[in-house]
Order: sequence, then C-alpha cells, then structure tokens
Amino acid sequence: MPPLPPSPVPDFIYGTAWKEDRTPALTELALRMGFRGIDTANQRRHYFEAGVGQGLAAAYRAGVVARDHLFLQTKFTYQPGQDHRLPYDPAATLSVQVAQSMASSLEHLATDHVDSYVLHGPSSNYDWTDADAEVWEAMRKERDSGRTRLLGVSNVSLRHMQQMAAARVGLPTFVQNRCYARLGWDRAVRSFCREHKIIYQGFSLLTANQEVLQHPLIASLAASGSATPAQVVFSFARSIGILPLTGTSNAEHMKQDLASRDVKLQPDAVQAIESVAG
Repeated sequence: MPPLPPSPVPDFIYGTAWKEDRTPALTELALRMGFRGIDTANQRRHYFEAGVGQGLAAAYRAGVVARDHLFLQTKFTYQPGQDHRLPYDPAATLSVQVAQSMASSLEHLATDHVDSYVLHGPSSNYDWTDADAEVWEAMRKERDSGRTRLLGVSNVSLRHMQQMAAARVGLPTFVQNRCYARLGWDRAVRSFCREHKIIYQGFSLLTANQEVLQHPLIASLAASGSATPAQVVFSFARSIGILPLTGTSNAEHMKQDLASRDVKLQPDAVQAIESVAG
C-alpha cells in the first residue's frame, strides 16, 4: 500500500498527559475550543488514550469536528516507561510490540490510522541503540502500511539525532522535546531540526519555564501587546520555529492559548526572549 499523503499539520497541539478521568471531557472541550491537533500516547502510566478516544467520539457525535479534519498523534513507549498496564506482550520482540501498540492505539482512538506515530523516547539517554533501530524500522513499516502518515521521536538529544542521521535510517518528520529556557529553548536540537527540515514540537513551554513567565521582559511585552505572559511565550515559540503544545485544563486558558496566534512580536523582542534565560 503506498504511503498516505501528509495531512495538514496544525499550528497548535493539545496534549492529554496527566488528565486521568478528566481525559474524555477535556479532549472534547479542547476540540470545542478550536484545537485540531491532539497528542496522546499508549502509555497508561501518564496517559488515558482510551479516554482520548471517548472524547473524540463525543465531539464527532456532536458535530464539532470530523476525523478527517483532525491531526491525531500517539506514541510507542518502551516497557521501562510503562507501568503494569502494557499495550503489548512484554515477551514479544520489539517489532511485534510496536505493531501491537499501534493496533491498540487505533482501537482506542476508533480510527484506521493516526497522523503521527512517535517514539516516546530512545532506549538509552546517551546513544541511539540497536533497540531503537529495530523499533524505528517497525515504525517505518507502520507508516508504509498506512496506519500512520508521519513519524516522530521524542525526548531526544542532539547526539541521538546525529547518530540517527549517521545510521541513514530516515529522519523523522517531528521531534518533540521538553523545552527549557535555561537551555536556550533546546537550541542545539532546534538547530539540527531546522537544518534537516524537521518540525520541532515543544512541550512544557509554560510549566518548565515558570521563571520566564514572571520575568519583567515578558510582563512588559504582555502589557504592551494586551496579551497574557503565556500568549507571549507561545507567540515567541512560533517565531523561533517551535510548534507548541499546551495541556491546560482551563477553558479560558485554551481560548487564550489559541488566540496567541494573533500576538505578534518584533524581531528584537524575539531575540531578547531567546536569550533571557539561555
């Protein structure tokens, strides 16, 4: 089966981690507020993927959105990142685990494909390993079979990406990392992504950077632009090539986060924010 054409990538993604029993209602709420990208993972420890599917079904029934207008992203998570509620047979090969995890995700989300399938994190904090190579090849097969349109990797270092490139196994469409201002907003990995035309998804833009939200520069830019500090950070993120994720459970914050698309920052303000804690 030929690969499916890429679906439109949204400019904002709603993250569903850590929401437990609130997952269905918050997923539906995010869609009602206007989000068209949903991020989850088949990792019951931090996500309730079946609950995401329940929220999607409620939104479909209510006529809020159709599946074809949504960007759904899920992840394969190695066993050390899981709890006892595994989405695959731990005795199976990694390739089989990838396929079983995907089949389970498609069932949870009541769809025949996801738009992006992400390796939740390499097996080693240091190197791109043989295990990662096996998993990545299995993920590529999921893409080639049409069960996902695009592939990504998460929680990666520059070293991981360089080794992946050197292995010539095909680079991902997405990198998804936690983004710390004190580390230059993940400058080294972002630079690699820019060079290789990889879309960088940034998460924890607010929660990992509370000191930036309180910074006088951000407060000043927010006041002068009639924006919130969070809106300034999201606008800044887009300005430096980050596709932002938000996981807020507050309806007003969802609305404000989406409205950050209309907040425009001058180049000198962007440069100042990039160096404020980096």
